[in-house]
Amino acid sequence: MAIDAMRAEHAVREFLAALGVETDAAGMEKTPMRVAEMYAYLFDGLGRDAAEAFGEPLEAGSSGLVAVQSIPFFSMCEHHLVPFFGTVDIVYQPKDGRIAGFTHFVESVAIAAHRPQLQERLTHDIAGAVQRGLGATGVLAVCHARQLCMTLREGGTYGTETTTSETTGAFATNPQLARQAWTLLVHKEEC
Repeated sequence: MAIDAMRAEHAVREFLAALGVETDAAGMEKTPMRVAEMYAYLFDGLGRDAAEAFGEPLEAGSSGLVAVQSIPFFSMCEHHLVPFFGTVDIVYQPKDGRIAGFTHFVESVAIAAHRPQLQERLTHDIAGAVQRGLGATGVLAVCHARQLCMTLREGGTYGTETTTSETTGAFATNPQLARQAWTLLVHKEEC
């Protein structure tokens, strides 16, 4: 997605001026440009499909569940445009032995997170990306996050963490398989 850097910089300058911030003050002259560049990076997932990160799956011949855990992410809350951040755990069941290298999961999570988001939608997007990208039989995605919009507002709730989950395919329809997937993540907590 093409970014209009000059327009973004001008908009940041106008926004700060509307709040009474003097962008001509010493040390602030380049702030509008830096903010525009930062948001261009934070939103570089717009217009991209997180499933594209998987490319061609590897043939491993494995049908057992695979868990990729504690993938760090940061995103921007679409309500206040302040960060939320945390980790994502993914469990999937390969279809016909098709797997992906672990860095592909990190890239997929980053693509889904780098746009204005809600944690619930982010979790849904990640599960769907793994399902589409690998053709997985089932996917469980779990997202643990701290929301700065909750912390920074009046009466902030410091240290509150929100957890969301999403299941697809066999994990959504087969309770025994879903329990097995959750067990992999519970075991993580005990280590």
